[in-house]
Amino acid sequence: MAIASDRPGVVSDADTEKLRSSLRGRVIAQGDADYDEARSLYNAMIDKKPALIARCADVADVMAAVSFARERDLLLAIRGGGHNGPGLGSCDNGLVIDLSAMRSIRVDPAARTVRVDGGCTSGDVDHATHAFGLAVPFGIVSTTGVGGLTLGGGTGYLTRKYGLTIDNLLEADVVLADGSVVTTSATEHPDLFWALRGGGGNFGVVTSFLFRAHPVDMVYAGPIFWEATHAAAVMRAYRDFLPTAPEELGIFVGLKTVPPVDPFPRDYWGRRACAIIGSYNGAAEQGAPLMSQLLEQVPPPIFNWMGQMAFPAMQALFDPFFPKGLQWYWKGDFVKSLPDEAIETHIANAAQAPSDFSLMHLYPIDGAVHRVSADATAWNTRDAKFSMVIAGIDPDPTRAEALKTWGRAYWRAVHPFNLEGAYVNFMMDDEVQGRLQATYGANYGRLASIKEKYDPDNLFRVNQNIKPAA
Repeated sequence: MAIASDRPGVVSDADTEKLRSSLRGRVIAQGDADYDEARSLYNAMIDKKPALIARCADVADVMAAVSFARERDLLLAIRGGGHNGPGLGSCDNGLVIDLSAMRSIRVDPAARTVRVDGGCTSGDVDHATHAFGLAVPFGIVSTTGVGGLTLGGGTGYLTRKYGLTIDNLLEADVVLADGSVVTTSATEHPDLFWALRGGGGNFGVVTSFLFRAHPVDMVYAGPIFWEATHAAAVMRAYRDFLPTAPEELGIFVGLKTVPPVDPFPRDYWGRRACAIIGSYNGAAEQGAPLMSQLLEQVPPPIFNWMGQMAFPAMQALFDPFFPKGLQWYWKGDFVKSLPDEAIETHIANAAQAPSDFSLMHLYPIDGAVHRVSADATAWNTRDAKFSMVIAGIDPDPTRAEALKTWGRAYWRAVHPFNLEGAYVNFMMDDEVQGRLQATYGANYGRLASIKEKYDPDNLFRVNQNIKPAA
């Protein structure tokens, strides 16, 4: 077995023209007028310069591009929705397979399924399914790419009731490292199907997903903000309330700053805050009394903007605050419990945030997630209670080091209260290898064996990489 190296590949003009002639989609090369725009990433802290970007139009394009990279020993990266925090949708000097032009969606309302191309965002899917009163459990930001979210696991407002995104995946079409295509499901290539559900982009290029969808239409949803002085009371109340709340309520807690923009109250702009952000899958008549059970336990908030809205509106509510091009530094952990001492540690470190955009969120991992066994999918940590993310965020590139310093210090302070592993989609590239085995636990060896079977030369390695078994 010859594991591919990360040495710069050599792409001649003749090679570039050969790839162009092989694709229906466009090949963008260094020197093209829109090269810089095409290579730009969601996280502007990451700056990579691929030799070529293959903007694929269909599965045949993907097959040709994979073979092109393999035959030339080119570093290969896969970009779906382009939302990846550590910038794993690109690479230096290699080939990027860009799926952003592949965004077809087909909803089957009778079967309650939806087939989704690999370049779609969750907002694309929400728009298509909402017309039929359905939704797939995705994340909390509509610009998130379906591919990366799904392959990493997928948590969001519908997770407590309907499980992780991977728990709703029924089938996937995958272009393998040898350029062939397989359809994988519980009955076809079941080992690959198992690995895709949480194992990241290690096993191939997923060009199509088939998801189970669920009845979701109007929701009672929105944010509630408190002054930071009440953060301990709010976090304790949230911790104690969550196990009693019906699973129709997807709700997370965060330490944030009141954004210095309308419509937020001007008197509080730029002030540290604690927020609870939730979505109840049902009418306000049921959702409001439910939330009152929590609100009765805490001081009055700065504002409570929970109300009736369409589910896609809730999914897109925070999109304007997190456009492409900000500086991001993420740190994550799985959390088994949230004692008072951990809460106080969170509050002390969040107070040192270097920017108005920086935050910490605790997403619930409970309900339907706990009803799936740890060995049923690659996602192993089914007994966690929360998935934590610390995110240093700022538009100013000169703040990059401050974001990293704060994020790392915050993580070091709270990590002793947490589990060793973390949600792979919250791992930056500087920490992955030390934490993957802890994240996948007993499933790691099986993943490495499946990697060896389907990608023995580790062609797909620009990811949270699982190396092929020896």
